[in-house]
Amino acid sequence: MSGANETVIDTNQLIALLNAINVGELDGIRAKLSQAREVCIALEQQELAEKLSEAETALFEADLTTYRKRIETVIARLGHLR
Repeated sequence: MSGANETVIDTNQLIALLNAINVGELDGIRAKLSQAREVCIALEQQELAEKLSEAETALFEADLTTYRKRIETVIARLGHLR
């Protein structure tokens, strides 16, 4: 089902991406969130993709507590998929 040009990120790489998402400029963080959301959708983890959308909204609203909680929730759930 994968296309030849499709970038494949496994669960461990996604967890590493999310753990490193705390640093950088806001646009860079949003791009990483978007990438992570797309990977979750590709892994058929729609609920996790929604949590990442909530994290992005919280970041936009400067609600860093909610942002971090959503990211930590996704990381924890991805750990169970390994």
